[in-house]
Parts: sequence; C-alpha cells; structure tokens
Amino acid sequence: MDATLLSTIVLLGGFFVLMFVKVPVTFALLISTLCSAFISGTNFTVMVRMMIDGVNNFTLLAIPFFILMGEIMSAGKVSDKIIDLANLVVGRFKGGLAYVNCVDSMFFGGISGSAVADVSSLGSVVVPLMVKQGYSPEFSVGLTVVTSCQGVLIPPSHNMVIYALAAGGGISIARMFIGGAIPGIFLGLSLLLYCFLFRNHYRFPEGMRIGKGDSVRWLKFSNTMDKKWRYTKKAETFLIISTPLFTLEMGKCIQILLNAILPMMTIVIIMGGVATGVFTATESAAIACLYTFILTYFIFRTARLRDFGHILKNTLKTLAIVLTLIATAKAFSYMMTDLRIPDLITRTLVSITDNKYVLLLIINVLLLVLGCFMDMAPLIMIMTPILLPIVTNEVIGMNPIHFGIMLIFNLAVGLCTPPVGSALFVGCAVGKTSIEKTSKAMLGMFVVMLACLMIITYIPAFSLFLPSILGI
Repeated sequence: MDATLLSTIVLLGGFFVLMFVKVPVTFALLISTLCSAFISGTNFTVMVRMMIDGVNNFTLLAIPFFILMGEIMSAGKVSDKIIDLANLVVGRFKGGLAYVNCVDSMFFGGISGSAVADVSSLGSVVVPLMVKQGYSPEFSVGLTVVTSCQGVLIPPSHNMVIYALAAGGGISIARMFIGGAIPGIFLGLSLLLYCFLFRNHYRFPEGMRIGKGDSVRWLKFSNTMDKKWRYTKKAETFLIISTPLFTLEMGKCIQILLNAILPMMTIVIIMGGVATGVFTATESAAIACLYTFILTYFIFRTARLRDFGHILKNTLKTLAIVLTLIATAKAFSYMMTDLRIPDLITRTLVSITDNKYVLLLIINVLLLVLGCFMDMAPLIMIMTPILLPIVTNEVIGMNPIHFGIMLIFNLAVGLCTPPVGSALFVGCAVGKTSIEKTSKAMLGMFVVMLACLMIITYIPAFSLFLPSILGI
C-alpha cells in the first residue's frame, strides 16, 4: 500500500477510532498525528515546531482574558442582575419566564462569550424559577441550553479568535466580532418568537405569577392602570399588586436598570472599542477583564477577594485545555495539508455538484454530523483549513467572515446535541433532568436553530452588513 494512502488512513481513521473509545480529543489528535508522521517519514521536529507555532501567537492572548472575565462574572453572580433586567422587560407577559430565559441569554452571551458559562450561571437561577412556576423541567433546561448558543455568536467569543487563527491569521477578529452580533440576536429573537407561538401548546403560566402548585388561584378583579389580582390560598386572602413596566415603581426600575447597565458596559467596551479602532480585540479583552474585576469586587462586592485564587485556578485549567488542543490541532492540520487531504475533499465535493447552494448544504450537513461527536474548538481547528479553500474558490465565492459565522453557528448546534454536547450536559446537571427527555423536549427548538442556520448560510448580509457599514 502506498505510504501516503496509509498515512491518510492512520491520520483520519486513527483519530476517529481513538475518539470512539473515548480517548480525550487532545491525545487522539496527538497520537494519530505522530503515527501518521512516522509512516510518512515526516520529521518529528517539524511536528513539535508546528505545535509551538500554534500557541505562539499574540492573537491568542485574548482567550485567557475572555475566560477569566467569564469566571469573575460567574463568581460575582452577575447573572442575577441580567435576569432582573430581562424580567423587567418581558417578565410580565404570559410565559414571561420563557421570554426572560431568551432575553437574559442574549444579554449575558454578550458579556461572557461562552455557552457553558451561560448555562451554568443563568441556568442555576432561571431553571428552578421556571420549574417552580409550572414549566416542565425538560423544557426549562432545553430552552436554557439552546438560548446559550447566542454566547458563541454575540461578541466576545473566543471561538472566533480560534477561527481567525485556524484560517491562517488573515481574518480580522474585529470583523468576526461585529459580524456575529446580528446572527446571535437573530437566533435569540427567533427563539422568542417560537416561545410566543407555542405558548398555548406548552401551557405557559401567566406572567408575574407568585406561588406554586394548584393551591394558588388568581382572580382578576380590576383593569385599572395598576393591574390588581386577588390571591387566594385556603382561608387567607391577600392583595397582590402587579404593575406593568410603565407603572412600576420608579425607584425599583432605576435600581434594576443601573445594576444591569454596569455589567452591560462590558459589551460597549469590547464592541465600541474594536469598532472605533481605539484598541484591538486583545486589548479590549484585557480592558474588559479589568473592568469586570473592579465591578465585581469593588462596586457590587458580590465576590470575595480571598476566593480569587480559585477563579484563577479554574481559568488556568480551562486555558490549558484550550491551548493544548490548539497546539495538537495545528500539528494535525499540518499533516492533513502535507498529505493533500483538503485538496482531495475539495475535488470530491466539486465532483458531486457544482451548484454552490447544494455544496453549502452538504458542508452544513457534514458539520452538523461532526458536531454531534466532537466539541467546537477542535472542529474549528480541524475543519477550517479543509473547508475554507472550498468555500472561497470561484465555485462558491464565499466571504471568509461569512463562512466563519456560518461555521460557528453550525457547531453551536453541536453544543446542544448528544452524545457530546457540553452545554446540554451542563444544563441537565443543573436542572437534574435526563439527556434523553431533555433532547426530546428540544426538538422544536432544533428546528428553529436549523432554520436560522440556513438563513445565515444563504443570506450573507446577516453576517456582513454591520462590518461593511462600520468600515471594519
């Protein structure tokens, strides 16, 4: 057998076999790469240099800052203030907590940039509230998991930094950040619409409801500007004042807004600074991290400085996983290029059809299948060098920014799907539900996500409009 063919089989086949037997992704990449290099006669020194070059990049400095920022906000319970703001805006409607779940993920996703951080922080607060109010646990967890995907699209997102690196360094991180804003918000609004349309199907409870169980009964007796309900439980009767947004006590409104505006300024720092060219994406990450530290420890005082060591430990653990993954994926990508695997895949796809719409559909299906079995970061590192030349050639002519948003959106679906969906696992752990029942409750939400993916794939303006008008 030809050495090149055998090396290709060992590289790809060995990787998937090791993944199937549950070897960690980093070690699966490393072992399959070294075995393939040994068969092809590639010098191991080259592999080591590729791994070093993979992490020796100034752009990667943004990742530890974004990770640390998310850890600080999680420790400081910033999610509570985001939930209060979302509840102020949409919590008074029927199914209010479902809308709150969508809106708070939209806000928090623009701060943390992580789907898992979104699920663990917001989910631990919102899911118990939803269950207490009468939503099914599986629906509550499923909605939290799906809405968390906004976090990898709405900037900041360290996955966009990884994509820019995997694309060879010619992609502007600032353009990726700005380009992801509309798709992320579009996903959130689509899920809001889904909850609104199916509010009767899911039997959403009335908004602003207090109490739990069938022993709680609401009787509306007035339709004045201040809506009033009589709350009856056993022999006791109380008056509960539940006011719409425009009649809510002004002091309470201002307090909620001020508490939420300060965390939301993180988005302004990152988006505004990058868009205006005041500082780079890496500098914006550092400044936003410092701002978050001051906000949590000196303004809100919702975390203790003596626990900061634990936050740094968690950050370093996550960072070690990300950087070793990037290093091994870089060597893996080099071997694929050396064996001309991207060229082979390109010729194979083009031989199937030269219709760009069909090719994009095939690529999306391929990524959706892979996303069910691999996490987002390694897939970005592996698939970007393979697919980017295909989509940017004369047949498809796709903008690299547009492809990057499509790729990240597609792989975000994988965060919600078994068997290795990290956001799904965290959500089920937080909500104490089974993966099987939760996945079943999420079927309608998956349809919404796939519809949004197709729209973003075939309408470039969703990804390119903001970067173009801002001149980035």
